[in-house]
Amino acid sequence: MASSHSSSPVPQGSSSDVFFKKEVDPTKHIRPVQSLPDVCPKEPTGDSNSLCVAPSLVTDQHRWTVYHSKVNLPAALNDPRLAKRESDFFTKTWGLDFVDTEVIPSFYLPQISKEHFTVYQQEISQREKIHERCKNICPPKDTFDRTLLHTHDKSRTDLEQVPKIFMKPDFALDDSLTFNSVLPWSHFNTAGGKGNRDAASSKLLQEKLSHYLDIVEVNIAHQISLRSEAFFHAMTSQHELQDYLKKTSQAVKMLRDKIAQIDKVMCEGSLHILRLALTRNNCVKVYNKLKLMATVHQTQPTVQVLLSTSEFVGALDLIATTQEVLQQELQGIHSFRHLGSQLCELEKLIDKMMIAEFSTYSHSDLNRPLEDDCQILEEERLVSLVFGLLKQRKLNFLEIYSEEMIITAKNIIKQCVINKVSQIEEIDTDIVMKLADQMRMLNFPQWFDLLKDIFSKFTIFLQRVKATLNIIHSVVLSVLDKNRRTRELEEISQQKNVTKDNSLDTEVAYLIHEGMFISDAFNESELTPIAIDTTSQRNASPNSEPCSSDSVSEPECTTDSSSSKEQTSSSATPGGVDIMVNEDMKLTDLELEKLANNIQELLYSASDICHDRAVKFLMSRAKDGFLEKLNSTEFITLSRLMETFILDTEQICGRKSMSLLGALQSQANKFVNRFHEERKTKLSLLLDNERWKQADVPAEFQDLVDSISGGKIALPEKKSGATEERKPAEVLIVEGQQYAVVGTVLLLIRIILEYCQCVDNIPSVTTDMLTRLSDLLKYFNSRSCQLVLGAGALQVVGLKTITTKNLALSSRCLQLIVHYIPVIRAHFEARLQPKQYSMLRHFDHITKDYHDHIAEISAKLVAIMDSLFDKLLSKYEVKAPVPSACFRNICKQMAKMHEAIFDLLPEEQTQMLFLRINASYKLHLKKQLSHLNVINDGGPQNGLVTADVAFYTGNLQALKGLKDLDLNMSEIWEQKR
Repeated sequence: MASSHSSSPVPQGSSSDVFFKKEVDPTKHIRPVQSLPDVCPKEPTGDSNSLCVAPSLVTDQHRWTVYHSKVNLPAALNDPRLAKRESDFFTKTWGLDFVDTEVIPSFYLPQISKEHFTVYQQEISQREKIHERCKNICPPKDTFDRTLLHTHDKSRTDLEQVPKIFMKPDFALDDSLTFNSVLPWSHFNTAGGKGNRDAASSKLLQEKLSHYLDIVEVNIAHQISLRSEAFFHAMTSQHELQDYLKKTSQAVKMLRDKIAQIDKVMCEGSLHILRLALTRNNCVKVYNKLKLMATVHQTQPTVQVLLSTSEFVGALDLIATTQEVLQQELQGIHSFRHLGSQLCELEKLIDKMMIAEFSTYSHSDLNRPLEDDCQILEEERLVSLVFGLLKQRKLNFLEIYSEEMIITAKNIIKQCVINKVSQIEEIDTDIVMKLADQMRMLNFPQWFDLLKDIFSKFTIFLQRVKATLNIIHSVVLSVLDKNRRTRELEEISQQKNVTKDNSLDTEVAYLIHEGMFISDAFNESELTPIAIDTTSQRNASPNSEPCSSDSVSEPECTTDSSSSKEQTSSSATPGGVDIMVNEDMKLTDLELEKLANNIQELLYSASDICHDRAVKFLMSRAKDGFLEKLNSTEFITLSRLMETFILDTEQICGRKSMSLLGALQSQANKFVNRFHEERKTKLSLLLDNERWKQADVPAEFQDLVDSISGGKIALPEKKSGATEERKPAEVLIVEGQQYAVVGTVLLLIRIILEYCQCVDNIPSVTTDMLTRLSDLLKYFNSRSCQLVLGAGALQVVGLKTITTKNLALSSRCLQLIVHYIPVIRAHFEARLQPKQYSMLRHFDHITKDYHDHIAEISAKLVAIMDSLFDKLLSKYEVKAPVPSACFRNICKQMAKMHEAIFDLLPEEQTQMLFLRINASYKLHLKKQLSHLNVINDGGPQNGLVTADVAFYTGNLQALKGLKDLDLNMSEIWEQKR
């Protein structure tokens, strides 16, 4: 009964177009009619969801329903209490803005236009045409339109009388709820006085169910009657279809017979020949494949044999070739499914073995005896290892070599110290346990020999490292060159292939048999000789040994693609070893260039390592101040040794390492400080004990001065015996001039020459020495000024007074130093960089200070005589006798002054000094004569004064060296009044 709703009366066509129509869902075209209330009783205890919610005539006949309502919708809308009656119904629930609010179009909904229905119209137009054609072929009956709607409405109304529960697809009376809903047994209880009413209800229920059954049966019969013509039309069409199929089957059978005859006569023989050719080629392929499998099967044993002889490159080439064959020609072979992973693990093992082998080689190469003349150990082995490492991209082998260099450098120093200490009997190794403490017990000659031995061993060590790195560098460059040439050849071959492809015939045979082109059968036979040639070339490669006997004799083991990558080219290393460069390299040009640069940097690093270890060796010896205690000769010897080693390493490695140079500079600075402090202290002690008396000049000092006469400053070699026979001289002769000096100045000259000689021996301390020497010269100038001009020697040495002789001697000493300042300046200027010339201004300042000091001494001598003239001439009286006592005393003091300074100062300076003294004398005499009112009038007083002045002039010009002195005494007279 439930199926009655699945179809409804629809317009039907004639029997000829039944197959072209589909049943239409009546719910989409006809509005459903509201069903009547359910008459089935409802059990109060049943499931409300599974029961009908419509009112029941049995249970709800006395219940209030909406039909009892006396207020309807118009009454609610026409409420007289509201001003806007038309909107009160909506605004009451949804708000006052409901009517005036405009709905904003949604941004997520597109604007629908006619274009959106274009696709649908195109799809439905074809169906519409078919429908119209069917309607024209099978027009509907005239009575259908008039009666169909009425019949449908009637049947629809009748069916709606049937309760919904009977229409449910899961209707089953064995369900208790359904059964109780259909047959409410609570209404059939005969107990009490309700028997008559229950019987009436039971009868009414039975009649209702019978009525429902009749309605359903009538509708089923009606539906069958409507579709009777379709049933008959289907039967008729079935017979026609069977006839058509029979005729078609006969036509197909005849066609197959004709095709079979044509195939047997024209095609079977030719196809059989092609099958035989394909079969033969397949057999050849299988045979070659089996031989290739046999060759591949021998890969692992062959690799083991190669590894036993350290042929890492050959083993790697064999593994690479086998991997390529497995991926291309033996792909999918079940028996070799694990061989690829095994070869990968074997390749990783070879990588570890090569790294371990290279580490062993590095240790053996760097730690062999340095007395061995052979610079390269097993060059062929090194080339093979480096090439294998490059092939596997194991570029960290340089780090291994660098670590081994550091260890070797440490061992070289340690072994040298042990050998040296073991030769010294004074060192008890049982008491002094530490090797560093034992080394510190060596004196300078022993320690210097040890350092020289270390430097020589380091030089040999760097030469070996350079030779080894040159081999590695040549291998890398060979691979780089091969990569570039291979890339050029590939570009040329690609251009040739493009030209060749353009010239080939593009027609292809399309006759296919068993999944292959017919042309492939002939192409395979043409390609086989090419594969033979290339395979034989690869098997004959010197980098890999044959896998088995078959791999050498049988050429079909490999393909063109695998063999093309195994072509090799040879180049030679600096040692003469030929390098077979394989094309199967994974390194790019950039990586190879970077590796080549790293090799050069590793050579620089080797030099730095040696220098760093040497610096640590020096610092360990300098802990107790040993290097600071060296004298000039020892330090210069050490400095020259270190500079020689620095130059040697620079020539070997091509770059100067700065660590040892910095350590040398640091020690040189300490040496300069100590050197300067010692000499400054020595000069201070000499000045504090100097009595400022003329000293004899030993012959060695005269030789020292004579060595500077050529403009070059150099300490003369000591001549034993010759200096003892020569007597000391009174004065120092410098370029023909005599210098009366004190002993301190002689030692100062020697100290200055030591500074200059130190600059020659240690050029790196030139600027420091210049600063220190300037300080020393300034110190001598200031200290001598304090002691002589400042009269400090009275308290320091205990002199009674500072005499004119002391002053003249001090001036002459200063003049000697000033004489040598230009020579010292030139000496330093030749050893300074142009950007350091500004430091030479110190000598200009020193020269000026010395000249000022000399001028002050001269002024002091004049001042002494000036005070004497003031004292004597202030008591002068013009009277007899002539010469007067005053002029006698003046001449006596002038003679003493001349006697004190004449042997010390040059004649020119003596004359200049006495001219200045005479000017002071004339000034004081003129002042006294003016005071006495004596004028040049030819009178007696004038005569007396003229006689005294003549006496003074005669005595002064009688002194040695002052004969030609111009003593113009006319200025003493005032003009006549």
